[in-house]
Amino acid sequence: MAGGQTPPAVQQQQRQDEDVEMRDAPVPVAAPTTSASSQSSAEAPSSDNTANSSPSPQQLTTSNNPTTQCQQAAPADRPQQSAPPPVPGPRAARLQALFAQTVKHTLDKINKDNFASCFPTMAVKAPGTLEFVRRQMVERLGGLWEKEFDSILQNRSVVLRLNELEALVADAGRRRQAHDPNTEPPVPPHTLPAPVVLSSHLRPHFKDQHSRLEKALDETQSTNEKLWAEISAQRVELESLLASLEQAARDVQGAGELLAEVVDKLGEETREGDRVVRQCAAGVLEGR
Repeated sequence: MAGGQTPPAVQQQQRQDEDVEMRDAPVPVAAPTTSASSQSSAEAPSSDNTANSSPSPQQLTTSNNPTTQCQQAAPADRPQQSAPPPVPGPRAARLQALFAQTVKHTLDKINKDNFASCFPTMAVKAPGTLEFVRRQMVERLGGLWEKEFDSILQNRSVVLRLNELEALVADAGRRRQAHDPNTEPPVPPHTLPAPVVLSSHLRPHFKDQHSRLEKALDETQSTNEKLWAEISAQRVELESLLASLEQAARDVQGAGELLAEVVDKLGEETREGDRVVRQCAAGVLEGR
């Protein structure tokens, strides 16, 4: 303690705190040096090409054929056509400007003083490295946020839908201007009673069901009419058949009544003829 020296325990604690701060500080990522490897990889094919410099007949044919060269160069020269993004309207432009303003305001909070207060030891010993890390983090965060925001705008079609909202608002404004002030304004929906709101919601469903039931009823009625026509035709046919049978029965009965008067005479004549035939037959047999 004498002579203004710091105790060993305090010095050890300070060194531990500095080690923790240095370990927690983000390390700047340097760009990978690939010049030597790329140069060596570039030189290796050149040596191979020098060794195998004699082209094959197929390569000569391909190189001398202008059609093949045009076909090979066409995919590289053909630009990839994509749908142009919609032009943002006032609301979409305001949304993008508000996002950019919010990002700038948020990233401005990560200034040099606030960042240095988080890493006091590194701010004293390596302020340049700390500033480089801060700038990299700010640029990285800004790029990520902007990329994510653009992805959301594209996936959700935010600009297109906001433009449609602009068109709807403009149409509503034109209708409001074209509206006759002498006509009675419509009743606000929130002032209507509950039964009216309920019936307005159920009316489309009831109307659909009513149309379906009317259609089914019409089909049933048409089917019943066809069946009634068939039954009526069958009844007429049955009545005609019954009339024919009754007429035939009356004819048979009349014929029976007419024959009843001569049945006895016919029976006697038949029996007399039979007796005569038998007598003749017996005389013939006796004469033999």
